[in-house]
Amino acid sequence: MTTLPRTLFNEEHEAFRELCAAFVDKECVPHADRWQEAGMVDRDVWTKAGEHGLLGTAVPTEYGGGGMPDYRFNVVMTEEIIKRHVSGPGFLVHNDVLYPYLALGTDEQKQRWLPGFCDGSIITAVAMSEPAAGSDLQGIKTTAVKQDDGSWILNGSKTFITNGILSDLVVVFAKTDPDAGHMGFSLLVVERGMEGFERGRNLDKIGLKDQDTAELFFDNVRVPADNLLGQEGHGFLHLMANLPQERLAIAVVAATAVRQVLEETARYCKEREAFGRSIGKFQHIRFELAEMATEADVCTAYVDRCIELHIDGELDHVQAAKAKWWTTELQKRTVDRCLQLFGGYGYMTEFPISKAFVDSRIQTIYGGTTEIMKEIIGRAMGF
Repeated sequence: MTTLPRTLFNEEHEAFRELCAAFVDKECVPHADRWQEAGMVDRDVWTKAGEHGLLGTAVPTEYGGGGMPDYRFNVVMTEEIIKRHVSGPGFLVHNDVLYPYLALGTDEQKQRWLPGFCDGSIITAVAMSEPAAGSDLQGIKTTAVKQDDGSWILNGSKTFITNGILSDLVVVFAKTDPDAGHMGFSLLVVERGMEGFERGRNLDKIGLKDQDTAELFFDNVRVPADNLLGQEGHGFLHLMANLPQERLAIAVVAATAVRQVLEETARYCKEREAFGRSIGKFQHIRFELAEMATEADVCTAYVDRCIELHIDGELDHVQAAKAKWWTTELQKRTVDRCLQLFGGYGYMTEFPISKAFVDSRIQTIYGGTTEIMKEIIGRAMGF
């Protein structure tokens, strides 16, 4: 299928792509159905990914990382995982969680956590959303009270946490000063085994079933002073600084999924026959595919440009919001149209398009809903 040429990657990225593709084909694809049934992946896939140098590519070599602070390596891994309809391994979240550790962590914290982050022995998560506070982060109820020795007593709960069951380190967004407005929040790192830290059920989702997503509970958890990440009271600002990358990452998933399902659907339309000819010969179906092919090129070109801006440190929250809402809505629309072209087979779980359909639905919700993205853009326009 003819597509607009991409100029984003160089030979080093393409070599990394071959490594990622081989790893996913060998270590993930054969286990995908079993992971779907189990609701999570095997823990050893993380250590295997670490052995292959797929985790922490941006981490300095002194901490065991790849020493390549180039976001395009994250993009390559995302694309190769999404192409194969493997959603279980939370590598994408894990690698994007790096920002607070690299940007805010002390030397001691980096020495303590980053080597395990890179070799796969430490799995990470970020806990922001709560049962009564999703997009409204300032409405959270989880609190942390500072003690005389500098430690914190953490109480509250979080929900919809990716890697929630398997995670060893959880960056918890908590209210530390109820009277300070947006300057009253901090980031605390909670570690597996801390007394009072409990995990709830692995949530039963309609899609992304092979990815563990959990409720987390904190009952008088004592968090040491040296587990404060960044500045006290600056937690909200720290999170906002990383939101453009988080939303760009979701847009990368969307753009990749659009291309992949379109390619699979076009192939199916050449092979599937009705009334004595391939269904792609019918004008309506041909026009549907032509429209989606054009939209896929537009989507990829825009996301690639946003990636370039991000690499140059110029991607702002408004551009990221535009990329996030438009690409995810396009993904949802494209997957729905493609499933229709598969007919009854599209409704069968044995066909990848069915998984792509249910997996795509969350894209317009997490990372900030479409409505929140439009609100951000509208306010930036002066309304």
